[in-house]
Amino acid sequence: MGRKLLADLVSRIEQVDVLTSYGEVTKAVGLVLECMGLKAAIGDVCKVMLSSGKILEAEVVGVRSGGVILMPLGNVEGLALGSEVMYKGRKTTVGVGESLLGRVIDGLGRPIDSKGPLEVYHLYPLYSPPSNPLERRRIDEPMDVGIRAINGLITIGKGQRIGIFSGSGVGKTTLLGMMIRYAKADVKVIALIGERGREVKEFIEKHVGDALDHSVVVVATSEQPPLVRVRGTFIAAAVAEFFRDMGKDVLLIMDSLTRFAMAQREVGLSIGEPPASKGYTPSVFATMPKLLERAGRWEKGSITGFYTVLVEGDDMADPIADSARAILDGHIVLSRELAHQNHYPPIDVLASVSRLLLDITSKYHQRMVNIFKDYLAAYHSAEDLINIGAYVRGSNRRVDRAIELIDRMREYLRQDVDEAVDLESSVRQLREVVGEV
Repeated sequence: MGRKLLADLVSRIEQVDVLTSYGEVTKAVGLVLECMGLKAAIGDVCKVMLSSGKILEAEVVGVRSGGVILMPLGNVEGLALGSEVMYKGRKTTVGVGESLLGRVIDGLGRPIDSKGPLEVYHLYPLYSPPSNPLERRRIDEPMDVGIRAINGLITIGKGQRIGIFSGSGVGKTTLLGMMIRYAKADVKVIALIGERGREVKEFIEKHVGDALDHSVVVVATSEQPPLVRVRGTFIAAAVAEFFRDMGKDVLLIMDSLTRFAMAQREVGLSIGEPPASKGYTPSVFATMPKLLERAGRWEKGSITGFYTVLVEGDDMADPIADSARAILDGHIVLSRELAHQNHYPPIDVLASVSRLLLDITSKYHQRMVNIFKDYLAAYHSAEDLINIGAYVRGSNRRVDRAIELIDRMREYLRQDVDEAVDLESSVRQLREVVGEV
């Protein structure tokens, strides 16, 4: 009974008229509305009265002389010139609580899984201010993600931010599903941003499965307005922060950072921002760090972030990929060539890097990683000669040793979808491949 009263109180607080301001719609073009007479700031949420009697929520995304620019968070059918707009002083927040576990919510924080209403007891800011960098703890503890190639060769730390760079159809979704099921984390927050609607239920049933009981799934599909897709991304970050503040180790998986950037680009272009690199507006590159910096490790808990980045035509110099690589603490590259060879997960360990590997692994482990990569690189450098039979054994000792180990190395890098390999086993099997150091 007490929890229900608290949830009802939180709901009532949201509806309190702190400062009511009224205006009217004077222009509606494309994705934006212009409103005169409204006193609201960027990021505030307003309500627009439609001719049908329904209420449309809209967020302030810009300010112009004499008025504000709004972007709707839903269907604008019934909007007319002169439609009344009301602002009640409500800042952009999201209701959070432990009842979110096992639930699927949309880009506005509303449940879409037919399991009844949410009981929320806290309001978290959607766009939280930057945290004090001196309050962060050093990342010195590895995180077990259940995937041998990552645990052994691209070891990730609790609170680290990693990008998964992949073209379309390479195996990114399957890799994410393995992480969701096998990674050792207290809570998993999964953000599906810009996904095709038909794939959402399939992803949850096939790749999340029983892990849903201690997970929260945020869904903002591709047909949703761009601002809803942007909000869905920040809602996932806010939910992760709530569980982090409870002292939990949170795994945040966001698919994808590229579609978030595309949605932010649509918002920017709609309000008149000039296009910059490949049509992306300056706000895209200003917003990305604000999102990615919300992951990390604090005294109370940690948020380990995995963000997928779609590279067009496998072009790693794409503006979003290049910008993300500069902000993140490492990257995992999925190779189309390996996928064509039925090598799964198709992780290109030579092109991938964890910037914190030296801080979270032993000297012995680091030495094994260096030897493994050295032999793998030596084999790749001579692979064409080996395949046509032109390589003469004895020409290069490193290549000779690499030829002896290549089958064992490939076996180490491959992993069945239904197989989980913990961190300790990954390191032990790595030692078995390279031998005693």
